[in-house]
Amino acid sequence: MSRVPRSQEHLKTGFTAEAVSAASYRAYAELAESDGKPKLAARWRELAVEKDKLAVLQLQAVGRIRDVTTTLRDALAEDQYENDVLYPKMIRDVDVETAHIFKQVVAAQEQHVASLSELGKALQASSGDL
Repeated sequence: MSRVPRSQEHLKTGFTAEAVSAASYRAYAELAESDGKPKLAARWRELAVEKDKLAVLQLQAVGRIRDVTTTLRDALAEDQYENDVLYPKMIRDVDVETAHIFKQVVAAQEQHVASLSELGKALQASSGDL
């Protein structure tokens, strides 16, 4: 038996589905843009925004969006886990070409971790908006 209530599992699954769709739609928009179809690209981007809203709705419902300090801490921990554990494991388990893609992701995520760390420090030092 699962330790997580079924409704929580389904909300997480729904969030993932909507987030993946939104990212896919943004990729489709880039393709349409590069094919010289800016109106089609704009439509894909509009749909991606709507998918993002559905993903956020489910993320809120599952309780993953809390106060700004906790949310920032969670985001930092997630990115660090991905860089330190998740992607290295996958890199060891895939072909060279796919490993190269994952290494690009890790390099970009290192910048995300640095940005999130800086944001955390700025948040601690400030009582207002950053």
